[in-house]
Amino acid sequence: MRSLALLCLLAFAVPAYAATPEQHYLDLRDRYIAKFSKAPENDETSKQHDAALKELTTVLRGLVGPVTIKGLPADGKTNADTLFKGDSGFGHLDGLGFAAEGDKMQAVVTTIALLKHWLREHGEDGMPPEINAAFKSDRFYYYAIQDSAFAKYAELPITKPAGANAAIAVLGVRGNGDLKGPPHEIDVVAIQGDKVYFLAASDAVKTAEIPACEKVWKQMMAKPIDKKDPRGDITREDNAMTAYTACFAKAAPSQGWYAAAVKKAQSQLELLPLR
Repeated sequence: MRSLALLCLLAFAVPAYAATPEQHYLDLRDRYIAKFSKAPENDETSKQHDAALKELTTVLRGLVGPVTIKGLPADGKTNADTLFKGDSGFGHLDGLGFAAEGDKMQAVVTTIALLKHWLREHGEDGMPPEINAAFKSDRFYYYAIQDSAFAKYAELPITKPAGANAAIAVLGVRGNGDLKGPPHEIDVVAIQGDKVYFLAASDAVKTAEIPACEKVWKQMMAKPIDKKDPRGDITREDNAMTAYTACFAKAAPSQGWYAAAVKKAQSQLELLPLR
């Protein structure tokens, strides 16, 4: 009986689960977010915030491990811009961030567990919860890095490296204003084992407008605004943009610049440490 009682006590003494490295990071991140979101804005808070970002960077380096991406600094730092909830740039993809001078090229390396958690956190922002669907959505490229919107114009067919579980490339426009125009940014995402790689390059390729799609845009913008919709003008423009980019994606493979865009996307993928 004593043995049985001892076993019962031990069972209650042992935690129901051991926290994963990812959960340790998330708990630490969330504690800091709760702290700084209520903290006064002053020099001391700023110093504490910088120290917190450095601590998160250390945890992420241990979690993600060493990463070498051609053309980018060897040491990444947390991809979080701010831990002040509600601030511009809050909520970027959790992971190690790398950036070239002027942010011409940016990368984030994370784990599948952190990615899945981040996708769930952004569910209210229209983010698909499933990884493959998210990679095909402009919402992923919008919220993962920077603080500017992203319009996806087309997917580019790339050859998945033998050692990768998945790879996708998209062509689009990023900015805080008008997102209509010749797309020039190429973003690639790849998964190898438990690691997820995201690499974005602005001004990666030169494209051109497609006359047939310009016609679609004009037709959509010529439609009357729904006066019952308080955001009628914005809704009309959103619908026009959706039709315009759908047209662009369909017509892109027949354009003279398309082969160069696909080649660029493939070469961008090859910058990642995928074997």
